[in-house]
Amino acid sequence: MIQIFSKKTATACLMLAACLLVPAVALASPHGGAPAIDGSVLSGWWALPFACMLLSIALGPILIPSIWHHHFGKIAFGWGLAFLIPYAIFYGVDSALYEAFHALVLEYEPFIVLLFALFTISGGIRVTGSLAGTPAVNTGIILIGTILASWMGTTGAAMLLIRPLMRANAHRKHKVHTVIFFIFLVANIGGSLTPLGDPPLFLGFLKGVEFFWTLQHIWIQTLFMVAVLIPVYFIYDTIMYRREGAPTLPGEKQKLGLEGKINFLFLAGVVGAVLMSGAWRPGVQFEVYHLHLELQNICRDAILLALAGLSWVATKKEVREANEFNWEPIQEVAKVFLGIFLSMIPAIAILRAGENGALRDLVAMVSTSSGDPIPAAYFWLTGALSSFLDNAPTYLVFFNTAGGDPVYLMNEVTTLAAVSIGAVFMGANTYIGNAPNFMVRSIAQSMGTKMPSFFAYFAIAMVVLGPLYLLITWLFL
Repeated sequence: MIQIFSKKTATACLMLAACLLVPAVALASPHGGAPAIDGSVLSGWWALPFACMLLSIALGPILIPSIWHHHFGKIAFGWGLAFLIPYAIFYGVDSALYEAFHALVLEYEPFIVLLFALFTISGGIRVTGSLAGTPAVNTGIILIGTILASWMGTTGAAMLLIRPLMRANAHRKHKVHTVIFFIFLVANIGGSLTPLGDPPLFLGFLKGVEFFWTLQHIWIQTLFMVAVLIPVYFIYDTIMYRREGAPTLPGEKQKLGLEGKINFLFLAGVVGAVLMSGAWRPGVQFEVYHLHLELQNICRDAILLALAGLSWVATKKEVREANEFNWEPIQEVAKVFLGIFLSMIPAIAILRAGENGALRDLVAMVSTSSGDPIPAAYFWLTGALSSFLDNAPTYLVFFNTAGGDPVYLMNEVTTLAAVSIGAVFMGANTYIGNAPNFMVRSIAQSMGTKMPSFFAYFAIAMVVLGPLYLLITWLFL
């Protein structure tokens, strides 16, 4: 256990601990009512730090690679402060602290704890034997991951299969496209059928949308995307494979097997803990610095951390070493998304203000003059914003814009479907559209694959996925 606290991982562990300790520090606050941001009073300029955060992620590795590599955590946190400090000056320290605590405790902490648990547990599962990265094998792994994503989450499926996929293709010259399609399908589109699949759908479940509603009403759009992307990938990978001369794995073929099987039990525990937090409502909550911490969520996060600890203890050191497991990807995600969660506070607040906010014209685009919803507009706006903002709060914004009544929206099938698939599908458009995207990219890079830049990846996503979004609009919305 001592190795987990090496200098290499100290920052990530301290950040995680800090998030968990925030409530204890906040108990000392004597203030009364919640001084939340009123998005209606904010101009669009308050979203500038978030825009700069995105540009840093996109341009930092290209323009200042050495500085970015060594200081990206400080840069990301700096953009968070670039919002918080001016806001504290203009609107008060109390309000700025509340928003920071709200973002860290209710949003960032559950997010990073779930990722940390899935990353640690899946890193203890190793596929042994000769798994050659042929087009058929690669397509099979991606298809299996796509199916698993709705039942163990896009993060769980992605973390489980990305390492075996990268090892299978270690001898291949062209493998970037494999990682990109893996992000499209396993880390995003595959998670559209249940609330377990993707955070936006889980939030809908918590709001009252029935568990199997997405499976009943979105399966056709999901099947359409998968039915197109899987053959496209197979054809392209086959072309690249033949250009490489159909390379074979060096050495003798070995029988396939699994090491660290006990971690599947821990993964099941993660799924159970997440389900428990949505289904168990004891009605117990603790008010900490104006925040209402619900018992089921506290228990969920404690269980997730316990499962990660059990996985670390129960998995042989040799398995993780052979799996090339290290803490750099989760460190990078923890640091970068800390800056994202803080700097995007005003952007989300402005969106939540709806017709009273600076983006009123944007929000007004989803309804006709008579107030009827425009499903195509819900799809494109939810998706476009989910590409750059966290897709979970973006889903909630447009869920509430459409009325916020789950019973009504479940009957208003096309509108709720548009919001749901927009948030899930278009999360694939950028590295930060959905949490596992960034982590898959980090793992691929740590295993020797040079991934496209932020803008290059976005351009590829638009070329491949853009026409499919247009077809979905035409066929289903």
